[in-house]
Amino acid sequence: MNATAQLATSVKLLVAGGFGVGKTTMIAAISEVAPLRTEEIVTELSVGIDDLSGVGEKTTTTVALDFGRLTIDDSMVLYLFGTPGQDRFWFLWDELARGALGAVVIVDPRRLSSSFASIDFFERRGVTFCVAVNQFDGAPRYTAEEVRDALDLDRDVPAVMGDMRDRESCKQILITLIEYLVARVPVF
Repeated sequence: MNATAQLATSVKLLVAGGFGVGKTTMIAAISEVAPLRTEEIVTELSVGIDDLSGVGEKTTTTVALDFGRLTIDDSMVLYLFGTPGQDRFWFLWDELARGALGAVVIVDPRRLSSSFASIDFFERRGVTFCVAVNQFDGAPRYTAEEVRDALDLDRDVPAVMGDMRDRESCKQILITLIEYLVARVPVF
């Protein structure tokens, strides 16, 4: 390696949220590499254990994590870790959060109340996060302020609308998080 070459800064970010909000979809849309997925078929064994309300059409679920990478430039690479959304896999969140600089919490406007646990997780651990409202087809449309009020977010926590299937939309969500992280860094 040449003496003047520098290694890129690696930034670990989480993509989190409840069951079926679009975490796997976001990572697949934005990752420059084929994403690592740990999806399994939802079976009848989920009945009575997993809350499938509002996501009846969902046939697979993440059982460990999703992983993707996005190179910003020669100096920065984002490593994206998607959390599992079902309650029974929440024990993995502490391990996945270790070393993360920040998180995107994706919320489903059809089931805003299912977002409280994810938001609480990051607030309790002091992990910087932004909220991304996934604009599902046919879902209610709320303004960022309406979502902020419904979720009782601190005034400085960014809340943005997005389509997790759309790469450009996912890019804007990540830009929002990175700008928020940079703004929170104390100046020495």
